[in-house]
Amino acid sequence: MDNQPLSFIKDKFTVTTDPAFFQLEAIHDYLSQSSWAPGIDAETVRISVQNSLCFALLDGTRQIGFARLVTDYATFGYLCDVYVLNDYQKSGLGRWLIECCHAHPLMSRLRRIMLVTDSAPWLYQKLGYAPLNRKDFVWQINRQDIYCKAGQK
Repeated sequence: MDNQPLSFIKDKFTVTTDPAFFQLEAIHDYLSQSSWAPGIDAETVRISVQNSLCFALLDGTRQIGFARLVTDYATFGYLCDVYVLNDYQKSGLGRWLIECCHAHPLMSRLRRIMLVTDSAPWLYQKLGYAPLNRKDFVWQINRQDIYCKAGQK
């Protein structure tokens, strides 16, 4: 797999996979206050970014969004940690961010791409995702408060 960074440009906005542009402090700030990773520590964010295919959404040099694909680079990808800052929502940037993720050459070879979300299902449906409602098909261990508990020690 060619790991050369890719960039996509639209007006003054850029989506890039180049780690040099990832603003870990901004990513951590958002994720630590998100509904899916409250209290996540900076080191966990750093490790997760380092070990995933990530997409930074930039307004000039300011990071305003993010998406992360956890993948084996061959058959499977789990799209997660997708966000666009509130001030930039309802402008089509979330859709564009996901479209840029899908435009990455790796995505075309993956047999299964999954995501877990309780927000914007309409957006993901427009982009080809379908809910899994088959009984006993997808299983999980979900430690929703794992980061909060770790910080309470």
